[in-house]
Amino acid sequence: MTQISKTERLLEHELLTQKPWIRRLNVLDWLFAALIVLAVVFAQTHIGHHMDGYEVAILWFSAVSAVFLGWFFKPLRWFIPLSLILAYSAVQLYGGTIANTDRFLLKYFLSSQSAIMWQCAFVFFAWFCYIAGALLARRSHTETNTLLGMASVFAWVSALAGFTGMLVRWHESYLLRPDAGHIPVSTLYEVFILFMVITALMYLYYEKKFAIQKLGGFVFAFMAVLVSFVLWYSVSREAHAIQPLIPALQSWWMKIHVPANFIGYGAFCISAMLGVAELAVLRAEAKGRKSWLPASQVIEEVMYKAIAVGFLFFTIATILGALWAADAWGRYWSWDPKETWAFIVWLNYAVWLHLRLVAGWRGKVLAWWAVIGLFITAFAFIGVNMFLSGLHSYGAL
Repeated sequence: MTQISKTERLLEHELLTQKPWIRRLNVLDWLFAALIVLAVVFAQTHIGHHMDGYEVAILWFSAVSAVFLGWFFKPLRWFIPLSLILAYSAVQLYGGTIANTDRFLLKYFLSSQSAIMWQCAFVFFAWFCYIAGALLARRSHTETNTLLGMASVFAWVSALAGFTGMLVRWHESYLLRPDAGHIPVSTLYEVFILFMVITALMYLYYEKKFAIQKLGGFVFAFMAVLVSFVLWYSVSREAHAIQPLIPALQSWWMKIHVPANFIGYGAFCISAMLGVAELAVLRAEAKGRKSWLPASQVIEEVMYKAIAVGFLFFTIATILGALWAADAWGRYWSWDPKETWAFIVWLNYAVWLHLRLVAGWRGKVLAWWAVIGLFITAFAFIGVNMFLSGLHSYGAL
């Protein structure tokens, strides 16, 4: 029998004495949960006449999810309530009519389009500070500095502005068309805003957990590209205008299928940018130079966790999409171009996870695979809509 070392006994003792997660919750956690429940009760009391049974169920499921997310990632305990407060302030300022858009706070801060423009601006602010902060950290040989701290704050502000803008846009859709209001995830413009919010929040979670502030420049470089597209799309196509739902999207399935899908997309895009960072580190290591970025093993571990989370939610979204298809078209799967490319995306990351977890692959191949996966995902997301036609052609660019 092998002898157990003193260190192993200490670790085993720590595991035995560790409190269950429910007992590790503090007063602020329970206050946050109570606040979310009160907000949902208030919403159901005041706007319940707009919701059917399915939508009430989704509302409560969202509340439970928000509570668990706030317990899991503590900064969300202020992020979610503050978003709700800002959105409710906008609702009060509108006073039941879209004609009040010219009010100062709405015009410059709280209307959906104003809030989304602030989101776009702070993405660029965060990107600049991440790049400048990383370069300063490289020169001073430090892990963090004021610029990197500012970058994280700006990233939070961008996500807050975007999420608030989406909530306000939801209300505005009812002000414009009382009988046709809808959750703002029905157009390419709206899902890009959701995409940027999810990507920013997921990156901020990994940044806090793994102390990878220096990688923010890579992720927010991609976010800046998204912002540039959103701005072009708004100006050239007037995509920011709220449109009525087409019949194909008038389903409660949309409310759960689309957000799950974009959690997956956001995670895959983060993994691609981390892949670029890992390739840069591996190149420096191959030349015998010390990289100013985190170690390649750390980057790959974050990349793996992002892909694992993205794969889980993309799988859920695909299942929900199949159920929606059965409800709308009478069959679960029809090998429509969008469905086919969704399967290709799913298979791509399934193989990536298999190679890492079962075959034990590491390093450059998986980093390149994650980068190439971004192009496969991008084509499934937007390329199919641009170049192919099928049952999902209503999402054309």
